[in-house]
Amino acid sequence: MKKIIAIIRPLRLEPVKAALAAEADISGLTVSDVRGSGRQGGQRAGVYRGQEYIITMPPKVKIELMVADEDADAIVDTIVEYARTGEHGDGKIFVVPIADAIRIRTGDRGDSAVM
Repeated sequence: MKKIIAIIRPLRLEPVKAALAAEADISGLTVSDVRGSGRQGGQRAGVYRGQEYIITMPPKVKIELMVADEDADAIVDTIVEYARTGEHGDGKIFVVPIADAIRIRTGDRGDSAVM
């Protein structure tokens, strides 16, 4: 089992979710609103009601999902395809091995707890 953590632009969330459902048959995922910056530092100017200000930690969306080992590469490719804008700040994807998973309601363990 693998855990895929993708940090992407908020505007790319819906296309990524739709693609995961259609192309990879993924319906279960966790989404969190986060803030952060990478190598570019995240600072950019913004204007609100005529006043200029500096955005230091731009908003991002974190998607987390557990998948079977053999599905991980295809799912990562789908996320990259639908999250990419080609500009700085598109985000990152991390793939982490998962030792075990337990469904609390039934006590199922391993792949059967996730799938």
